[in-house]
Amino acid sequence: MVSESPARRQVITAAAVLGVGLSGFFDGILLHQLLQWHHLLSLVPGETFRSIETQIFADGMFHVLMYLVTAAGLYLLWRTRRQFAEGGVSWRTVTGGALLGFGIWNVVDVGFFHWILGIHRIRVDVPDPMIYDVAWLLILGGTPLLTGWLLLRRARPGGGAGARGSAATLALLALLAAPLASLPPPGSSTAVVLFASGGSPVRAFEAALAANSPVLWMSPDGKLMAVRAEGAGSTATLYRAGATLVTRSPALAGCAAAVRT
Repeated sequence: MVSESPARRQVITAAAVLGVGLSGFFDGILLHQLLQWHHLLSLVPGETFRSIETQIFADGMFHVLMYLVTAAGLYLLWRTRRQFAEGGVSWRTVTGGALLGFGIWNVVDVGFFHWILGIHRIRVDVPDPMIYDVAWLLILGGTPLLTGWLLLRRARPGGGAGARGSAATLALLALLAAPLASLPPPGSSTAVVLFASGGSPVRAFEAALAANSPVLWMSPDGKLMAVRAEGAGSTATLYRAGATLVTRSPALAGCAAAVRT
């Protein structure tokens, strides 16, 4: 593999930081404000966070952070202006770096904030939010990452796509397509619920009762159970009760069982 020159690496890093900021703005403006599918703290438990004023304030602080990240990216790009003046940087380098940053933010957002912290999902008012998470991860995480990588490869001197590049591209496409296996069968109402830590049978029953979701099966330790979740409200209630994962997907249910064991 041909290593990047320090000057080119600086441009890619600056563009990637800018891409992270723009991706955060895209997320916040589209999902928080236009579609109103979620707020930053939609699934954080506690009465304090049920207030719409608190939710909007948290969204505003998120936008302040993205403003600072975008400003930092522009400043870093300004510092690399000599490379632009000398003609050593192509549009593919800047665009590819920005797309990498755009995709990286969405991967971190879904993987860390949605699936690990569980403070919100792409859409919280649907029976199975995992579908939206996976679709967002593929379209706005995987696609920009792949496109950015290909652009940077094309922009590199002598960086035409050879056999190794084609193989790597196919491998990346296969990796990005893998989550499609997690889509649930249509019309399914049985959901698997995983409590990652601090679970107990009593807590699991209380969560199912609050969500109006009959329990079909539950593990002895109360960390994994199957329920009949009929509506979007029941899913959101289970998440607010501390569930780490609520899914109707057989593939993801198997993953949840593996995580538990």
